[in-house]
Amino acid sequence: MRSHQFLFVLSFFYTLACTAQKSYEWKQATSNGYTYKYVLGDPMQTRFYTLKNGLSVILSENHKEPRISMRIPVRTGSNNDPKDHTGLAHYLEHLLFKGTDQFGSLNWAKEKPLLDKIEGLYEQYNSTTDVAKRKNIYHQIDSVSGLAAKFAIAGEYDNLMKSLGSQGTNAHTWVEETVYDEDIPSNAIDKLLDIQAERFRKPVFRIFHTELEAVYEEKNRGLDNDAWKIQEAMHSLLFPTHNYGQQTTIGTIEHLKNPSLKAIQQYYDAYYVPNNMAIILAGDFNPDQLIKKIDAAFAYMQPRPVQEYQGPREALIKGPVVKNIYGPSAETMRLVYRVGKANSREAVLALLASSILSNGNAGLLDLNINKQQKALGAGAGIRQYKDYGLFQLAASPKQGQTLEDVKDLLLQQVDILRKGQFDESLIKAIVANYKFSQLEALEDNSYRTSDLVEGFIQSRGQDWNKVVAVLDEMGKVSKKEIVDFANGFFKDDNYVVIYKRKGEDKNKVKVEKPAITPVETNAGKTSAYVSNVLKATLPATKPVWIDFAKDLQKGKAGGAEVLYVPNKENSLFRLYYHFNIGSFNNKLLPLAIQYLQFLGTNQYTAEEITKAFYNLAANFNVNAEKEETTVSISGLEENFTEAVSLFEHLIHNCKPDASALQALKDRVFKTRANNKLNKQMIASAMRNYALYGANNPFNYGLSDEEIKNIKAEELVDLLHQFMNYQHAVLYYGPLSLQSLQANIRRLHQMPQGWASAPAPVQFARIAQTSNRVLFSEYDAVQAEVFWSKNLQAYQPKQEALINLFNSYFGNGMGTVVFKIIRESKALAYSTYAVVQTPVKKEDPFSFIGYVGAQADKLNEAIGGMNELLNNQLPVAEQDFENARKSLIKDIETERITKEGIIFAYLRAKKKGVDNDLRKDIYQQLATLRFKDISGYHQQQLVSQAYTYSIIGSASKINVEGLKTYGEVRKLDLKELFGY
Repeated sequence: MRSHQFLFVLSFFYTLACTAQKSYEWKQATSNGYTYKYVLGDPMQTRFYTLKNGLSVILSENHKEPRISMRIPVRTGSNNDPKDHTGLAHYLEHLLFKGTDQFGSLNWAKEKPLLDKIEGLYEQYNSTTDVAKRKNIYHQIDSVSGLAAKFAIAGEYDNLMKSLGSQGTNAHTWVEETVYDEDIPSNAIDKLLDIQAERFRKPVFRIFHTELEAVYEEKNRGLDNDAWKIQEAMHSLLFPTHNYGQQTTIGTIEHLKNPSLKAIQQYYDAYYVPNNMAIILAGDFNPDQLIKKIDAAFAYMQPRPVQEYQGPREALIKGPVVKNIYGPSAETMRLVYRVGKANSREAVLALLASSILSNGNAGLLDLNINKQQKALGAGAGIRQYKDYGLFQLAASPKQGQTLEDVKDLLLQQVDILRKGQFDESLIKAIVANYKFSQLEALEDNSYRTSDLVEGFIQSRGQDWNKVVAVLDEMGKVSKKEIVDFANGFFKDDNYVVIYKRKGEDKNKVKVEKPAITPVETNAGKTSAYVSNVLKATLPATKPVWIDFAKDLQKGKAGGAEVLYVPNKENSLFRLYYHFNIGSFNNKLLPLAIQYLQFLGTNQYTAEEITKAFYNLAANFNVNAEKEETTVSISGLEENFTEAVSLFEHLIHNCKPDASALQALKDRVFKTRANNKLNKQMIASAMRNYALYGANNPFNYGLSDEEIKNIKAEELVDLLHQFMNYQHAVLYYGPLSLQSLQANIRRLHQMPQGWASAPAPVQFARIAQTSNRVLFSEYDAVQAEVFWSKNLQAYQPKQEALINLFNSYFGNGMGTVVFKIIRESKALAYSTYAVVQTPVKKEDPFSFIGYVGAQADKLNEAIGGMNELLNNQLPVAEQDFENARKSLIKDIETERITKEGIIFAYLRAKKKGVDNDLRKDIYQQLATLRFKDISGYHQQQLVSQAYTYSIIGSASKINVEGLKTYGEVRKLDLKELFGY
């Protein structure tokens, strides 16, 4: 970048850093009879209340859309699991979805004695070592559980939340937290508070043994997941005495096999108390009114002393400590250091050091490893907990490179940091980029609640002033201070190295499947409590439709159509060049786009261009998909000219670099090899094969031989000419349309007439007449099974029906598929079945079903899904009504704004409509009835031919036995991937 531009940028950032230095002090205020604390300068304007019973209430107002994100965090996790019952906190999280004595049951008086008996049987089971006696006791557990399930309403909580229009029903457990999530329309807040207060009043641990089996499946999925094994190894080696590393969240196999309902109840009583919990909400509400409602709803909670886990102080690591992990996925490695407690000075300096090493653009790893293609990829980051944090450096080897080689590369960059061989201006640029990212993220309620949860878990919110001030504190750090920190923090032997190698995991075991009889789910039935909740009507929320004629402005710049939406909120802009051509038009295009990031021009090196964008706090990205390509440039409006000019200079003046191309080719070959080791990639390849056959969109691309023969000049010529293809200019920002058009004419080089693009390749979908089975070998405890089928041609008027069918049948918890496969039959942790809507009118609808099960449960899993596909759709009118209302509320509370309006317009055009399709869907949902989705199920799915795509180990699956489902074909990876 030219010297005067550098001076401008540094001057800009200096001004930003100076003006941003604020005093982040705690203040106190009283409103509507409630006293709260807040931090001056908090961009989220968060209020922190503490109710009389000790319950923390944390509120952040945001009126961007009529929705509210709720998080209920409990300051406990696997840290607090009893030593003889690890995994207990996670069990409990699952059970908090099963209801109370008021809901989740048809007859609590009759159900309770059976649940008490089950609890006693589990205590007998745990104290018994004789195998035959244990088997007999479990048979009794299974039998009594079947009787108890006749009174239980599986998934009533999920359906209740669906009736409110919740989009985020979920929860998670981790080392020091358990957090429950909801995202609801703001007009449902009163009902939400009542339900959550009831949920935590007296939870009942019903339908336990099938839920336990789901946890077994979750454990088995972890045993198959090499990334999870890496994570567990990092924690266990960094924390040899602290529970961060000594108690896994999922629990040991031995403890999973011996659960105790009494121990779970004791855990709940000890930690789920108001002085250890918080209600955190962000969104569209009046905090003065809301705090009063929360107080009323949760006043029944009584505080109790909580024995907080006090972890031991870990001794210094004397290493390096090296661990080898084996599994079927691609090789990778981690270099991990232990960081001090949250919000400490060391944590702040470590965060800044990690960003100097890796910020995705101008860090040492970004420039010296990724930009120079010295490895397949490298990065760094921090995971911070209350007592300690993890400082991670990660890298994957390229072709012909060992894991030890990439470890040395990472240590070389750490050494450069220790020597201070970086520009001090990078610190100010890092802070500025963080602030711009934060500015965008603040509009997202879930971002707000996630940050507030972290603050509550780490310090009960007491350090929120430090959290708010952290970017300013980072901006005050001098180069000398960070170098001094690096020399004290990064020693020659105080780290852990984890090598994930390809090979057989000889330690792999699995949680064995117990004998479980499917239980009753009582689908469609409701408790009296839920019936009363459903009767109460909610205040109306009026949907807001996009009027493409009014909300979207159109213009011309040269030969390009301009689609424009003004930004009236801040000074950020986002500019796009949108092409309706992609890899289907030219197989070289994705490789050329990848190549661009490694190229310089006659004025700047590739490294200088990357630094220049980062110093501008601007970004550019080029994404080549199968049928379209999008260039995006974003940043501050005052840097619009510099950012756009810099990209234009690069795309039109990039120079061939043979060595960079050879390095890219080597990395592409290594990535291709790694993809063949990735179960998710194999699954994607098989689903494409199922719908299209041997020649399909997934495996369409360059052959290895074609890649070898590509010349640098070919790719550069394609890049130089690319802007000559027809494209539209899309813009969201503060410029007026007239100013934008003038700037585009001045800055964006376009031809007098558009060049003709190559015609796209076409793929024919399979018209299936008989069942078939595709099998791909993969070393795993679990088997992955997919059902695929092409359906009828796309029609816009079908979308409402299909959305409703999916919401009822198999898209999420509380659906027919989830209740039967997981909650009744305990066949899987994860399962779904949906009709997919195409993105363009030329493509048909298609069906995809999925069950991930233990290999020895494969036949049961397939049979379970086939019953749902081929039998009459189970009738549950209330569940149907909940699904319908949920979709209606989703549309009523959705607000499409900013450039989302432009992309909604482009999506509508692809589907052959010129209006906001949501309006038609909304109107149709009001008239749809159960018979409509039942008829659709009967016509489109019942007694149809499907392709079963199965991934698993042939040593655990009887492949010959799969012939009972259809003709079996074993697919090799070359056939699937095309190389």
